[in-house]
Amino acid sequence: MTSFFVPVLDQIHQVEDLIRAQAEGYHPDLQAALEHLLKSGGKRIRPTLTLLVGRMLGAPEPQLITLAASIELLHTATLVHDDLIDGALLRRGIPTLNARWSPGATVLTGDFLFARAAKLAAETNSIPVMRLFAETLTIIVNGEISQMFNPPCISTLENYYQRIYAKTASLFEASTGCAAMISTTDNDLIMRLRHFGRELGMAFQIIDDILDLTGDETQLGKPIGSDLRQGIITLPVIRFLHTHPEDPFSQMILQGKCLQNDADILAFIERLRHSDAIEDAHQEAQRFIKNALDDLRTLPNSPEQQYLEELTWFVTQRKT
Repeated sequence: MTSFFVPVLDQIHQVEDLIRAQAEGYHPDLQAALEHLLKSGGKRIRPTLTLLVGRMLGAPEPQLITLAASIELLHTATLVHDDLIDGALLRRGIPTLNARWSPGATVLTGDFLFARAAKLAAETNSIPVMRLFAETLTIIVNGEISQMFNPPCISTLENYYQRIYAKTASLFEASTGCAAMISTTDNDLIMRLRHFGRELGMAFQIIDDILDLTGDETQLGKPIGSDLRQGIITLPVIRFLHTHPEDPFSQMILQGKCLQNDADILAFIERLRHSDAIEDAHQEAQRFIKNALDDLRTLPNSPEQQYLEELTWFVTQRKT
């Protein structure tokens, strides 16, 4: 087990129990869906971040458990809708809800989870937390709408960074920022921890995008090159386009034409793997990690601070 999970393991179990309890008294299929989602795994990175930051700052434990459950349930709800929008049938090698249910039932289940996540956020009795929760959900939804209505195969860095902030880093920022908000009124400290979460989330998504092109399908639980197949251009691809504009596949993408043929996609991924693009993207992830560590190291030394540093390094070293 990764060491930074150990000090919060009992609390993670309490978080999962609280999430599970959100479907009690409701339709049995909602209870079954939530159980399926919990059993499908997940790294629990976001609630772990929330718990470690809150413990570091002395947050009341019941409030902290409630907040961590709210954050993880919000994340779970976004995945339910994402999988439906993307037509994904597998996540982490396990069938998604929309692989088993109708689109309508899947949407409504996601809506239910959003509502219960908001209810948990309200139970922290913190207006700033409720405000940041709502802002984060707005950013996530706006990012999804932008991705749906923008033309596919956009290969600009600006678009990429806007997308991964909305998709991932905004919720990392909420995880650390909300934990600080229930612990302190020091606005400078809250903003530093929000920035820490944001930078960590940016690095996390860049590594995800690298793994989508270099990982093992059995470990990832989804096909290699899933983003390319959906017309989503990620940082490794952008780096390759910049350094190999003469490549025929690069020329197609730079003209806004998506790779449609499976053989072309696999051939392009193979060229990309043998270029410097993957290492260039890793270096960019490391830049965000350095920024996150700079934030962490301004805080008083504590066991939780050290665990947060370990978690930060873990982000760039993971394989799934």
